[in-house]
Amino acid sequence: MKRLTAWLGGVAGGMAAYRLFKRGPQPVEAPAQGPDPADALRAKIAATKAQEPSPPAAELPDDSDPDERRRAVHERGRAALDEMKGDQSS
Repeated sequence: MKRLTAWLGGVAGGMAAYRLFKRGPQPVEAPAQGPDPADALRAKIAATKAQEPSPPAAELPDDSDPDERRRAVHERGRAALDEMKGDQSS
């Protein structure tokens, strides 16, 4: 009796799986929306980029010495890190 119920369960499961795969993918309806949210974000990013001032070139030395330039960049990075650490502890 156990074999019969196991066999019938296997057949029923196989038939269900066959019907599921035979049916194929169901078409998905696109939700009705207004304007595309991506367009709104693109416009917002463009507006922000237009408002941001370009970084001043005077902060970095114009020397051709790469070591001096590297030191200046590292100093700016450390200053920014110190500023961020100061904001966290408050």
